[in-house]
Order: sequence, then structure tokens, then C-alpha cells
Amino acid sequence: MHTQHPEHPPAPHHPKPLPLPHDVRPGDVLSAPLRTVGSSAALAALAEFTTETATGEILRTVPSHVSGVLRSYELVTFTLSDPGNPKNWSKGFKWWCTMVVAFTCFAVAFASSVITADLAGVSREFGVSDEVALLSITVFVIGFGLGPLVFAPLSEMYGRRPVYVLTLFLAVVFTIPGALAKNIQTLLVTRAIDGICFSAPMTLVGGTLADLWKNEERGVPMAAFSAAPFLGPAIGPLVGGFLSDHEGWRWLYWIQLILAAVAWLLLTFTVPETYTAALLLARAKKLRKETGDDRHVTEQELDPRPTGERLRLFLLRPFQLLFLEPIVLFLSLYMSVLYGLLYMFFVAFPIIYQQGKGWSASSTGLMFIPLALGVVGSAICSPWVNKHYLHLVRKHYGRPPPEVRLIPMMISCWLIPVGLFIFAWTSYPSMHWIGPAIGGFPVGFGFIFLYNACNNYLVDSYQQQAASALAAKTFLRSIWGACAVLFTTQMYNRLGYQWASTLLAFIGLACCAIPYVFYFKGAEIRKYSTFATFDEDPEDDTRTLRGETQSPQEKQKEDV
Repeated sequence: MHTQHPEHPPAPHHPKPLPLPHDVRPGDVLSAPLRTVGSSAALAALAEFTTETATGEILRTVPSHVSGVLRSYELVTFTLSDPGNPKNWSKGFKWWCTMVVAFTCFAVAFASSVITADLAGVSREFGVSDEVALLSITVFVIGFGLGPLVFAPLSEMYGRRPVYVLTLFLAVVFTIPGALAKNIQTLLVTRAIDGICFSAPMTLVGGTLADLWKNEERGVPMAAFSAAPFLGPAIGPLVGGFLSDHEGWRWLYWIQLILAAVAWLLLTFTVPETYTAALLLARAKKLRKETGDDRHVTEQELDPRPTGERLRLFLLRPFQLLFLEPIVLFLSLYMSVLYGLLYMFFVAFPIIYQQGKGWSASSTGLMFIPLALGVVGSAICSPWVNKHYLHLVRKHYGRPPPEVRLIPMMISCWLIPVGLFIFAWTSYPSMHWIGPAIGGFPVGFGFIFLYNACNNYLVDSYQQQAASALAAKTFLRSIWGACAVLFTTQMYNRLGYQWASTLLAFIGLACCAIPYVFYFKGAEIRKYSTFATFDEDPEDDTRTLRGETQSPQEKQKEDV
């Protein structure tokens, strides 16, 4: 991997970041977003928060950012087998915390889609067009894209638990005026606030799992979490259909309130703080108070950058990566297409079944079951995908190139257009109802593999800037998902049921080229990147992808 040698100094204006271990996961990055935004920042600096020492402290001499004079500090760490370290909690309690945050993500995703079951009821009661009623989805999803830009840095400064508790409480509170709304303006404003507040759990949960589980333990917990954001949108229209048919559209908001309130109660009263930086910061403050010695600090406290500068970097860096890095741009576009497709389904299913076949909302909701089964099926298979990656890690002696993360994407990307073609050409009103429903299964099955592979590839490619790369992807996909629902009805009315879905299938088919291009050319692209990690030898990654762990010169020397 690339290292700084005297004979090869980095360019003064475009320093290349040092590579980091390939076992870094998305959750590891999200657990410390602010330290990943500077071009010289490194996740290696996070060793303090994961290392256990016999004394509970590490001696470090650094220049004071006030006087510039070298000074010794005692960096506070966990002691060996420290019960205060979340990774040392009992497995049963860690699973409880995992399921609580996964349920919270399910509740959030459920809230984003359940209202699609009866948008017509909103239109009728408030006397607005269908497009205005659809804005209740749009403003919510836009909040999903904006919220992480604020909540990720706040979680580092104040810990995960305060952000979880406060944002979920606000989401619960602002769901009530939505359920009681007397006009469309109230409904849209409260949905926008809920979208922003509900984005916090989706932002923090990856870091929470990184806090709780060691790398080798995290495969199954991550699979459980991965299913929640996609299972929620699949279950939402199903539950919403029956509720709206029997109780009206307002109960679609009351059910959100119930689920969010349960999640808030569970998080508030059963899940403690898991962010190790916050835990060690509290321990350092306690030691300073007890001993009167101000040398007991955490690395976080030694960061000389003002909070304003760190926030500025965190807010600007995602847009730099989005517009300057081809890998981030095209993968973000691909994820945006998928995310938009998911929300377009919420509009397309009612068009196919309610308009085309004259079904009720509750019966239409049942057609989302194959989509949900596909999501569950891919979640069940996720540990095997992770096992295959660990095999590649061993095969490449711990140095697999980031491009091997694209293998699941290269296989599963074809499921999306296949499902869409089935959905398209079985959607004639005269044909059997099961056709379009079956088309949802391969789409749901492919979602998680594509989502996880994309996240892992971005993390491995932009290890020091990965939080910003993921934030860029989340922002773009949320904006597109929010806009896609606004023109879905017009597209189906203009093109017809079959060709509207076929157009989406061809777009998905074109996107299948993206993982293949980056698999074969990603190493070369990263070589010329300012932010990405790369190998010093431009052929290293290509050889590693072919399974060659030695260069021809090295192999010749060994043979001799």
C-alpha cells in the first residue's frame, strides 16, 4: 500500500491519504465522522478508543495547541476486559441493544412508506391535487438527506444516546399534529420535521453496531440491521392498506406514533451510551476531578481544530467527493436510482392494482409481501457473503483491493431489471394478479446486496474520508427518492403500465455496467484521486484481483 517515503514525497497541494486496514467497516467510520474529514486525518487515531491497556491510560507527548510546547498527556483508555467497554458486555445484552436499534430503523422506514396507502384520502379531505399529497413523502425523504449532515457530527461531540433520545422524542411529538392536521400545510411541515428527526437513527445505527461488536462478530448483527431499512418500506403499504380501508388515513399517522414511541421508550430506558469516545471522555473528566491532574485527557480533547472548522469540513467534504470523485458520483447515482425505484413502487403498485384492477388498498398492500420476502431472503444470505469476503481476505494475505467488495454487486445488479421486466409485462389489467407481485421478489432480494456492497466499497476506497463519501451518497439518493414519487403517476399515465416499468428496467440495466467498470478500472481511478486510498504500484490492485499476491519480480527472486 502507499506509504510516505523520502524518495517519493507527496505533492504539497494534494497529499495522498495513508491507507488503513481493510477490515474497517462502515460502522467504524460512522463512529467518528469528524476525524475523517481532514486530508491528514486517519482512522488509526481511533486506536485509543478501541485499545485496552493494563493501566487504562497511554502516555503520549504532543505539542500543546495553545502554547506549542511539548507536553505529556495520559490518554484515557479502557482497562483489560473493562466492563465499561461496550464490546465486553454480555452477548445477550449486546443483542438486545442491536435489536432495539434495528427495530428503531424499521419504525423509521415504516413511517416513510405507510402513508402511501391512502394519499387519495388526504387529497379528498384537504381538497388538494395528488401531487400536493405526494409532497408528504417528498419532504420526509428530503429530511433523510439533510439530517445526517448535522446529526453525525453532533453524535461525536455529545455521544449517540443524547442524539437518539432527543431526535426520536421530537419525531414522536411532531407526528401528533400531523395526525390531527386541519390543513395540508400543517401536514407537510410536520412531515418535514419528522423526516429530519427520523434520519438520526438511520445515521447512527451503523456506528452503534461498531461500538458493540468486534469485527469478526459483526456479520450477523449487520445483516439484521441491513434488512430493517428495506423491510420497513415493504411492510408499510401492507399495514397501511388495511388501516386506511377500515380507519381512514389519519390512522396511518397514529401507527407511526405508536411505533416511534415504543422505539423511544426502549432506547431511552434500556440502551445506555455505546460511543466509546463519549464514555472515555466522561471517564477522563472524572479522573481530572478526582486527581486534580489535567493531564488525563482523550485524543478528542487534543484536537486543535475549533468546532466550527470541523463542522465546516464535515459539511463541505461530502460535496467535494460527490462532484470530484467518479467512484462516489456514479455509485451515488446508482443508489439514487434504486432508492427512487423503491419509492416509485409505492405509487406504481396502487396504479397497477387499484386503478388497473379495481382493488382496495388493503388487497394492494398484500402485493408487497414478495418484495418483503426478497429483503428477508437477502438478509439471511448476507452472512455467507461476508464469509466469502473473509475468504478473499485470507487469500490475499489481509490485503484485498477494495474492488473485491463489488463482487456481490456484480451478481445481484441483474436482479433489479429482471424483476422490473416481470413487473412491467405482467401488469396488464386482464392478466393474473400474481405476476407483478412476483416481480417484487428479485427486486427486494437484490436491494441489500447492492446497498451493502456499495457501502463497503466506498469505505475501503475512501477509508479516511469514508464518512463524507457515505454522507454524499445518502444526500443524493434521498433527494432523488424524494423527487421520483412526484412524477411517477404522470409517467405511468403517459407511457402506460408496461412501458413505464420497462423504462425503469432499462435504467436499472444500464446501471449494471457501473460495478463492472469499477471492478476492472477502479484501481486506476483511485490512483489519480486526491482522497482515495491506492497502491503505490498501479498494477498491484489488478494483480491482486487476479489472485496474484506477488509481483513478477518478487516471484522470480523467490524462485531463484
